[in-house]
Amino acid sequence: MKLAGTSAAPSTGSALAADRTRDAVARLILERGPQSAADLADALELSPAAIRRHLDALVAEGLLCEGRPRQSPQRGRGRPARSYALTDAGRNAFPHGYDDLATTALRYLLDTGGEAAVKAFADHRAGALADLLRDEVAAVGPDASSATRAEAMAGSLSAHGYAATTETAAAGTQICQHHCPVAHVAAEFPQLCEAETRAFENVLGTYVQRLATIAHGDGVCTTHVPAPHNAAPIAPKISPEESL
Repeated sequence: MKLAGTSAAPSTGSALAADRTRDAVARLILERGPQSAADLADALELSPAAIRRHLDALVAEGLLCEGRPRQSPQRGRGRPARSYALTDAGRNAFPHGYDDLATTALRYLLDTGGEAAVKAFADHRAGALADLLRDEVAAVGPDASSATRAEAMAGSLSAHGYAATTETAAAGTQICQHHCPVAHVAAEFPQLCEAETRAFENVLGTYVQRLATIAHGDGVCTTHVPAPHNAAPIAPKISPEESL
């Protein structure tokens, strides 16, 4: 993959290799969220000096930025390592399906049908996403822990383009979506994020809390799934056909 915004380089073997490595660095950060230089070096089997050259180049081109690292509950004392995250330009280098068309359509829907029409569309889209996720979450069994169900959902989200992982939190599990196919549209229409959160509740059968979204400017869409003793159960929705 050739990242948009990377400078044109002569078609030499070394230049092509550098481009491929920088693409791999950017994609790894897309899939895993903000990463330290050490983590990237380990994942790509590069020396610390080599990975820093690539990171400096991506920062200089505006595709990455340095940020505060996500704190891990397992991390010990000491100064945390710097982390690198994708900028808006870096995210734009990856495919975003028909953002302009979708935004224009939703603006028209808002003008002609009002807020209720936009909400109905968001609910319809979220319902379709829930249908995609439900089977994989159900496959772990009704007795599976909330963490296991969250991991199953993250795996299904990744299979559908959301590059999701899970992290253990003090009072539950966090689902971290490192890519959002509709982030640019959701920045103007947060109803999409709100409906997606309700869909997660429906699939997991429990209350969840959205802590951060890429559309709002955060590096990761983060959804907290409380541990059972902290969660309020959500009854799965049943379609009119199923109730007969």
